[in-house]
Amino acid sequence: MSQVVASAVLSSPVAANQVAVAHFAARLSFEADVSDVHADLESGQLGHAFVLVDTRSDESWDQGHIPGAVHLPTRLIVRRAAAGALDPLLPAGIPVVTYCWGPGCNGATKAALALAELGYPVKEMIGGFEYWVREGFAYESKQGRFSPATDPLTAPVGTTSCAC
Repeated sequence: MSQVVASAVLSSPVAANQVAVAHFAARLSFEADVSDVHADLESGQLGHAFVLVDTRSDESWDQGHIPGAVHLPTRLIVRRAAAGALDPLLPAGIPVVTYCWGPGCNGATKAALALAELGYPVKEMIGGFEYWVREGFAYESKQGRFSPATDPLTAPVGTTSCAC
């Protein structure tokens, strides 16, 4: 006789539909992915619809950053806000999208929290700089502009969109 094995996936029940809708809608209000940020960069939305903020250190910025991003390290946000030095970088009322190294770094989350506490509308770019590069999007560094090859584990090779 065969033994019935309980599902590990379903060991916690599936959420009720209205709870799932609220959860996933909320996540999308807090997050943007690199493909969507890239699409807006290409269409000229960056700087008009939102400001993209690289929250990493000076050394990290110099190593590579997304073209058009503003550099504002997480550790300087509160100090610069107190000095009134955020206004030229982050115009009032325009949403801010933060990013850091990648999924293993929470610098963008800390920056998003600090900016939200200061009254800025904010989202976090999931995947960070790591996935920007892995998906084959161009970046700038002290050495110039680079267009890396797409990592086939993150996006279709030879395209500029995952079409999700």
